[in-house]
Amino acid sequence: MAKKNKKNVVQDDSTLPNDDRMVALELFGKVEEALPGTLFRINTEHGHNVLCTLSGKMRMNHIRILPGDQVTIEVSPYDLSRGRIMWRQKS
Repeated sequence: MAKKNKKNVVQDDSTLPNDDRMVALELFGKVEEALPGTLFRINTEHGHNVLCTLSGKMRMNHIRILPGDQVTIEVSPYDLSRGRIMWRQKS
């Protein structure tokens, strides 16, 4: 029976620790428009328009978002035009 050779797997040393990884930006804004497919157009407090979807917990708990609601969104630093709604503020 032939013995299988194990290849030495070299791990990349350039991986960053958890503290130095990409961090999402947290912004506050107001829902301007509700679009089909649980998409929302959010106008942030800095004046940017962001196309957002609901986060998983908000979908699971059936949190309703209406135009005019104040929300907290999470945006990737790589694409500032898309995001995820994380929290609805009490109004």
